[in-house]
Amino acid sequence: MKKETIIRTVILLYALLNQILTMTGHSILPVGEEQLTELVSVGFTVVVSLVTWWKNNSFTAEAIEADKYLEQLRGDRDV
Repeated sequence: MKKETIIRTVILLYALLNQILTMTGHSILPVGEEQLTELVSVGFTVVVSLVTWWKNNSFTAEAIEADKYLEQLRGDRDV
């Protein structure tokens, strides 16, 4: 089994357990509404930051031209 599959499964089980406990009046994450809003906001910022950092963002004319050249070198294959 792949590491990613195990990680996703553990996160899913954690989320399901948290949902069941929340429905019964308990909580794994003892945070208030304001703290939850802050956590979601920070989490969103972190995810967006990592995605935009990972992607190739060409701003200069030279970088855009280099991207076009790279696409020509790659041809029709999707990488």
